[in-house]
Amino acid sequence: MKANKFKNIDPLTVKGFGDEWKRFDQSGLKAEDKYKIFEAYFSIFPWNLIKADSVGFDLGCGSGRWASIVAPRVGILHCIDPSDAIEVARRNLSENKNCLFHRVSVDDIPFKNKQMDFGYSLGVLHHIPNTMNALKVCVKKLKPGAPFLLYLYYAFDNRPPWFRFLWRVSDIFRRFTSSMPYTLRYLASQIIAILIYFPFARTAKYLEKIGFDVASFPLSFYRDRGFYVMKTDALDRFGTRLEQRFTKLQIVEMMKKSGLENIQFNNGPPYWCAIGFAKDNS
Repeated sequence: MKANKFKNIDPLTVKGFGDEWKRFDQSGLKAEDKYKIFEAYFSIFPWNLIKADSVGFDLGCGSGRWASIVAPRVGILHCIDPSDAIEVARRNLSENKNCLFHRVSVDDIPFKNKQMDFGYSLGVLHHIPNTMNALKVCVKKLKPGAPFLLYLYYAFDNRPPWFRFLWRVSDIFRRFTSSMPYTLRYLASQIIAILIYFPFARTAKYLEKIGFDVASFPLSFYRDRGFYVMKTDALDRFGTRLEQRFTKLQIVEMMKKSGLENIQFNNGPPYWCAIGFAKDNS
């Protein structure tokens, strides 16, 4: 993919995600893990507003893991991704005849404004150079009152100073590993999964079992997750070149400026996951 200064896209980041989802096509993801993580993201999604004929979109669909759960509940689901991952999604969702696939960037979403009954973008827009502009494009596609579910990496604004320090140290390492050739990047991420993700996650699980509050324990989100999830997320975290993080207040501001209202956040991890509803600006 060639760089285009007029497109809101980072070609190397896109290529990296294509490589990631081809390697981790989610065929090894346990159904229990899949549905638990889905519920963590979609716990605040207003399913009562979604009908059997609703039309919506998944921006940055990746392997199609969330689309596989959403598609059976709706009329048409547009799966959008600029990377090779779109072919992984096409294969994984082959039994869902109501899924339409678009290999395009956020600038080139192929439908008119105010057409969609819902939309969501989970863990994607923070990997785009101008997150604010990308969010505006998404919201323009929504009908007035339509919900949009958004997940952006958080800036640890709800964490203690020592936690933020640990992240800064890890981010130095991420900048190094993400610049490696893909094979080395992959190997480094899997070593991290084995030596850091797994022991921290299982320690958190043990501490919780004996009565400790592990909400601030590093990687406690993975305490009940399988190792496949850890391996996937380690590559996602330490293999991605472009990463941005936002505070809760920054996300609220971006959502409002993009045309969303009645904004609500989930009460637990993953942070920050929020729902907003498109304003009627007609």
